[in-house]
Amino acid sequence: MTTAIENQIAFDESGFHSFIESRSEPGWLTDLRKSAWQQFNELDWPTNRDEEWMRTDIRLFKLKKFGLPSAALGPQPTSVLDAGVDLAGRVIALDGIPQKSEVDPEVAAQGVIFGGIAEVMRDHGDQLQPFFNRVFKSETDRFSALHAAFWSSGCVLYVPRGVALERPLHAFSGMSNGGVDLAHTLVILEDGAEATLLAESSSDTETSTGFHCGAIELIVGSQANLRYVNLQDWGQGVWHFAHQKATVGKDSNLQWTAGALGSRLSKVNQHVDLTGEGANCQVNGVLFTENKQHLSYHTLQQHKAPHCTSDFLYKAALQDTSRTVWRGMIKVDEGAQKTDGFQRNDNLLLSNHARADSIPGLEIEADDVRCTHGSTSGKVDEELIFYARSRGFTRKEAIQMIVTGFFQQVFDRVTIESVREALGLAISRRVRDYE
Repeated sequence: MTTAIENQIAFDESGFHSFIESRSEPGWLTDLRKSAWQQFNELDWPTNRDEEWMRTDIRLFKLKKFGLPSAALGPQPTSVLDAGVDLAGRVIALDGIPQKSEVDPEVAAQGVIFGGIAEVMRDHGDQLQPFFNRVFKSETDRFSALHAAFWSSGCVLYVPRGVALERPLHAFSGMSNGGVDLAHTLVILEDGAEATLLAESSSDTETSTGFHCGAIELIVGSQANLRYVNLQDWGQGVWHFAHQKATVGKDSNLQWTAGALGSRLSKVNQHVDLTGEGANCQVNGVLFTENKQHLSYHTLQQHKAPHCTSDFLYKAALQDTSRTVWRGMIKVDEGAQKTDGFQRNDNLLLSNHARADSIPGLEIEADDVRCTHGSTSGKVDEELIFYARSRGFTRKEAIQMIVTGFFQQVFDRVTIESVREALGLAISRRVRDYE
C-alpha cells in the first residue's frame, strides 16, 4: 500500500525549490511563495506559552513526517453535501492533486470563473492578482507561512458584478490515509453578485491519519450575497490547521456555516471583517467530538464600519474524553457606531470526561453599540432520557434525539436542505450509547 512517505516533496529547503520548479505560475505568485518560505524559516512553532495556543498542545506534531505527494495515494472519499443537489459546477481534489473541474457553460458565459486554484491562477492570474492574499496573511504564524509557501490545491470562485447564481457550486477535498492537503479557497463576489458554495473535506476512513494546513479567503462586494458552507470530516488521525477570513462590503450579506466533525486536533482561526456600512454576517458552527479529539476554534467578528450586524452561534456536543476550545471576540472599531454584535457558544457534554472551554470576549472602542455574548455548558438531562425510554425508545435513540434537538437552532438557520440533512445524519450516526 502506498504511503505518504513515498514520492513526496519534503517541507524543507530542497523540497521548496523542487516544488517551485514544478509549478507553472506567474512571477508575482512565485515571489509570494518565496516571501512566505522566508517567513516560515524565521518563525517558531507556537507553544502553550502563547495565549492563543495555551489550551492546544501540538508538541506531538512533527512536520518531517509529512510531505506533498506527487500523485493521489488512495481512493476518493465519499461526498455528502452534493447529494441530490443540482450543481452549477464542481471541483474535486485528492491529496492535493486535482481530479475534476467542471462548470456549466451557461454559467461560464456570464463571466463566472470556477475551478481548481492551480488551473485558474495559471489562466486568470493577472485578473485575480488584486484579490489573492488580500485578507489572508502569511505572517500570522508558522502554519500560515507554510501554507502560503506550499499550497497546491483548492478552488477559486469569481462572480462578476451583478451576476446571481441560482444553483450552488461544490468543492471537495479528499485525503487518503497518511495524506497531505494544503488547500486554498478564494471566493470573490463583485458588487451585487450572489452565489452559494458548498465546500467539504473528508478522509477515506474515520481513522485515517494525515496533515491539513489550509486557508479560506471570502471577499464579498457591496450589496452582494454569499452563502458558504464548510464541512470538515477528516479522519481522527489528521492534524488540521486553518486560517479562514472574510471581508464583507457595504449592504452585503454573508451566511457562513461551519461543520467540524473530524481530525485528531484542529486549530482554526475564523475571522470576519465588516468593512462596509450596513454589512451583515451570520456564522453558524456545529462541532461534534468523540474519543480523544481536540477541536479549537478562535473566532473574531470585527466591525470596522457603522450600522453593521454580526451574529455568531457555535454549538458543540462532546463524547468520551474529547475536548473543544472556543474563543470568540467581538471587536468594534472607533468609527463603527450603531454596531449590533452577538456571539454565543453552547456545549453539551455527553461524558463525564469530556471538556469544553468557552471564552467569549468584547473589545469595544465605539460608544453607540449593542454587543452581547453568552455561553452555556451542561450534561444531558437523565429525566429526558427516562421520559423518551418510557415511550419505547432505546437509550441510544433517546440521546440521538436530544443531541439533534440541541443542534436544531443551528439547523434552522441553514436554508440549504442538503446541508441540514448531511449535518444531522453525520452527527446522529456518531452518537453512542453510554451509561
